[in-house]
Amino acid sequence: MYTLFVVIVTIVLSILDSMLGLGGDMTGTSDVADGSAAVSGALSGGLLANLFSLITLVPSLAVSVRRLHDVDRTGWWVLLPFLPIFVGAVAMGVGAAQMAMGGGTGMGGIALVGGGLLLVGLICAIVLLVWYCTAGTPGPNRFGEDPKGEHTNAEEMFG
Repeated sequence: MYTLFVVIVTIVLSILDSMLGLGGDMTGTSDVADGSAAVSGALSGGLLANLFSLITLVPSLAVSVRRLHDVDRTGWWVLLPFLPIFVGAVAMGVGAAQMAMGGGTGMGGIALVGGGLLLVGLICAIVLLVWYCTAGTPGPNRFGEDPKGEHTNAEEMFG
Protein backbone atom coordinates (compact mmCIF):
# COMPACT_ATOMS: atom_id res chain seq x y z
CA MET A 1 0.00 0.00 0.00
CA TYR A 2 2.93 2.32 0.70
CA THR A 3 4.29 1.82 -2.83
CA LEU A 4 0.85 2.45 -4.35
CA PHE A 5 0.58 5.68 -2.34
CA VAL A 6 4.04 6.84 -3.48
CA VAL A 7 3.29 6.08 -7.14
CA ILE A 8 -0.06 7.92 -7.08
CA VAL A 9 1.38 10.98 -5.30
CA THR A 10 4.35 11.06 -7.72
CA ILE A 11 2.02 11.00 -10.73
CA VAL A 12 -0.15 13.78 -9.28
CA LEU A 13 2.91 15.89 -8.43
CA SER A 14 4.36 15.32 -11.92
CA ILE A 15 1.14 16.59 -13.47
CA LEU A 16 1.17 19.61 -11.13
CA ASP A 17 4.80 20.29 -12.02
CA SER A 18 3.91 20.26 -15.68
CA MET A 19 0.88 22.51 -15.21
CA LEU A 20 2.77 25.00 -13.01
CA GLY A 21 5.86 25.05 -15.21
CA LEU A 22 8.16 23.66 -12.52
CA GLY A 23 10.13 21.45 -14.89
CA GLY A 24 7.72 18.59 -15.38
CA ASP A 25 6.96 17.42 -18.88
CA MET A 26 3.89 15.74 -20.32
CA THR A 27 4.04 14.61 -23.92
CA GLY A 28 1.67 12.58 -25.99
CA THR A 29 1.40 11.53 -29.59
CA SER A 30 -1.08 9.57 -31.61
CA ASP A 31 -0.95 8.18 -35.10
CA VAL A 32 -3.63 6.58 -37.23
CA ALA A 33 -2.53 4.88 -40.43
CA ASP A 34 -3.86 2.02 -42.53
CA GLY A 35 -6.62 1.15 -40.07
CA SER A 36 -4.33 0.91 -37.03
CA ALA A 37 -3.83 3.37 -34.22
CA ALA A 38 -0.84 4.06 -32.00
CA VAL A 39 -0.80 6.23 -28.91
CA SER A 40 2.16 7.03 -26.66
CA GLY A 41 2.75 9.35 -23.79
CA ALA A 42 5.39 10.29 -21.27
CA LEU A 43 5.30 12.02 -17.93
CA SER A 44 8.43 13.22 -16.19
CA GLY A 45 8.60 14.86 -12.82
CA GLY A 46 9.73 18.34 -12.06
CA LEU A 47 10.60 20.09 -8.83
CA LEU A 48 7.72 18.83 -6.66
CA ALA A 49 7.85 15.21 -7.86
CA ASN A 50 11.63 15.04 -7.53
CA LEU A 51 11.55 16.58 -4.06
CA PHE A 52 8.89 14.05 -3.00
CA SER A 53 11.02 11.21 -4.42
CA LEU A 54 14.02 12.44 -2.45
CA ILE A 55 11.98 12.68 0.75
CA THR A 56 10.58 9.15 0.33
CA LEU A 57 13.91 7.52 -0.68
CA VAL A 58 14.87 6.23 2.78
CA PRO A 59 11.34 5.07 3.72
CA SER A 60 11.09 3.30 0.35
CA LEU A 61 14.37 1.49 1.00
CA ALA A 62 13.09 0.52 4.46
CA VAL A 63 9.88 -0.89 2.97
CA SER A 64 11.91 -2.85 0.41
CA VAL A 65 14.20 -4.30 3.07
CA ARG A 66 11.27 -5.22 5.29
CA ARG A 67 9.54 -6.92 2.35
CA LEU A 68 12.68 -8.94 1.63
CA HIS A 69 12.82 -9.92 5.30
CA ASP A 70 9.21 -11.16 5.00
CA VAL A 71 10.36 -13.63 2.32
CA ASP A 72 13.40 -14.62 4.43
CA ARG A 73 16.00 -12.79 2.34
CA THR A 74 18.56 -10.31 3.57
CA GLY A 75 17.97 -6.63 2.84
CA TRP A 76 21.28 -6.38 1.00
CA TRP A 77 19.54 -7.91 -2.04
CA VAL A 78 18.08 -4.41 -2.64
CA LEU A 79 21.48 -3.45 -4.04
CA LEU A 80 21.51 -6.34 -6.55
CA PRO A 81 20.63 -4.40 -9.73
CA PHE A 82 22.63 -1.25 -8.95
CA LEU A 83 26.16 -2.45 -9.72
CA PRO A 84 25.51 -3.89 -13.21
CA ILE A 85 23.30 -0.92 -14.15
CA PHE A 86 25.88 1.62 -12.95
CA VAL A 87 28.86 -0.11 -14.59
CA GLY A 88 26.86 -0.73 -17.78
CA ALA A 89 25.80 2.91 -18.04
CA VAL A 90 29.38 4.09 -17.48
CA ALA A 91 30.68 1.63 -20.10
CA MET A 92 28.11 2.75 -22.64
CA GLY A 93 28.91 6.40 -21.90
CA VAL A 94 32.63 5.79 -22.34
CA GLY A 95 32.00 3.94 -25.59
CA ALA A 96 29.74 6.70 -26.90
CA ALA A 97 32.24 9.40 -25.90
CA GLN A 98 35.11 7.60 -27.62
CA MET A 99 33.10 7.15 -30.80
CA ALA A 100 31.97 10.81 -30.72
CA MET A 101 35.58 11.96 -30.39
CA GLY A 102 36.55 9.92 -33.41
CA GLY A 103 38.05 7.02 -31.49
CA GLY A 104 37.43 4.72 -34.40
CA THR A 105 35.44 1.54 -34.61
CA GLY A 106 37.13 -0.34 -31.77
CA MET A 107 34.84 1.05 -29.08
CA GLY A 108 31.78 -0.90 -30.21
CA GLY A 109 32.81 -3.75 -27.90
CA ILE A 110 32.74 -1.66 -24.75
CA ALA A 111 29.30 -0.34 -25.67
CA LEU A 112 28.15 -3.92 -26.24
CA VAL A 113 29.48 -4.95 -22.81
CA GLY A 114 27.72 -1.93 -21.29
CA GLY A 115 24.45 -2.92 -22.94
CA GLY A 116 24.88 -6.48 -21.67
CA LEU A 117 25.44 -5.20 -18.13
CA LEU A 118 22.31 -3.04 -18.38
CA LEU A 119 20.39 -6.16 -19.40
CA VAL A 120 21.83 -8.05 -16.40
CA GLY A 121 20.73 -5.17 -14.15
CA LEU A 122 17.22 -5.34 -15.63
CA ILE A 123 17.06 -9.08 -14.99
CA CYS A 124 18.20 -8.49 -11.39
CA ALA A 125 15.48 -5.87 -10.96
CA ILE A 126 12.89 -8.33 -12.27
CA VAL A 127 14.11 -10.93 -9.76
CA LEU A 128 13.65 -8.36 -6.98
CA LEU A 129 10.16 -7.54 -8.25
CA VAL A 130 9.23 -11.23 -8.15
CA TRP A 131 10.51 -11.47 -4.56
CA TYR A 132 8.51 -8.36 -3.61
CA CYS A 133 5.35 -9.97 -5.01
CA THR A 134 5.96 -13.37 -3.39
CA ALA A 135 3.95 -14.32 -0.31
CA GLY A 136 5.89 -13.98 2.93
CA THR A 137 7.36 -16.94 4.78
CA PRO A 138 4.62 -18.46 6.96
CA GLY A 139 5.56 -18.43 10.63
CA PRO A 140 8.71 -16.96 12.10
CA ASN A 141 11.93 -16.75 10.10
CA ARG A 142 15.45 -15.54 10.92
CA PHE A 143 14.24 -11.92 10.82
CA GLY A 144 11.43 -12.34 13.33
CA GLU A 145 7.80 -13.26 13.65
CA ASP A 146 5.35 -13.36 10.76
CA PRO A 147 3.46 -10.02 10.91
CA LYS A 148 0.37 -11.77 9.50
CA GLY A 149 0.79 -14.90 11.61
CA GLU A 150 -1.98 -16.37 13.71
CA HIS A 151 0.06 -15.79 16.86
CA THR A 152 0.31 -12.06 16.31
CA ASN A 153 -1.10 -10.11 19.22
CA ALA A 154 -2.33 -6.66 18.14
CA GLU A 155 -2.21 -5.26 21.66
CA GLU A 156 1.37 -6.44 22.03
CA MET A 157 2.37 -4.78 18.76
CA PHE A 158 0.47 -1.52 19.13
CA GLY A 159 -0.21 -1.27 22.87
